[in-house]
Amino acid sequence: MKIFFQLAMTAMFALIGINAATAQMMSPSENPMVGGAAMYKTKNIVENAVNSRDHTTLVAAVKAAGLVETLSGPGPFTVFAPVNSAFDALPAGTVETLLKPENKSLLTTILTYHVIAGNYDSRSIAKAIKAGKGKAEFTTVSGGKLWAMMDGESLILMDEKGGRSRVTIADVRQSNGVIHVVDSVLLPK
Repeated sequence: MKIFFQLAMTAMFALIGINAATAQMMSPSENPMVGGAAMYKTKNIVENAVNSRDHTTLVAAVKAAGLVETLSGPGPFTVFAPVNSAFDALPAGTVETLLKPENKSLLTTILTYHVIAGNYDSRSIAKAIKAGKGKAEFTTVSGGKLWAMMDGESLILMDEKGGRSRVTIADVRQSNGVIHVVDSVLLPK
């Protein structure tokens, strides 16, 4: 039965243009693994993120920006969560500079640029892309714009500076929204 469900889900995502690597296949009772830790639907975004070894930089930044309480709130939120290597790819010293107390406002803007109010799973993003004839525009919590599009079978996000980030794990459900793991840090203007 599990194999049948996974095949049916793969076929469904193929129809809407998202491959099995992007849309992590699991039965409704399973908890996806992110950064070596199970992500529980009963826990909120912060409670799950602190357990992912791939998101330690993001968690440190969320704490430094004072966003723990917000992202632990009822939401719903859609979070595009950059992995540690995404932060490592920024110019040398960027993360250290952003984590300084005097740069809290800029850090908050960058982090909330990765958040959309609402619960946008890969299916609803794909539907918006189709309705937008290949590109969907979203307004982030910081007030900036993000665009979603497909590159072959991969879901891509484009920031206001033209930077692109690929969703590597989609639809990690939380009690207060959904996380999509991304491979690059998105930057507002």
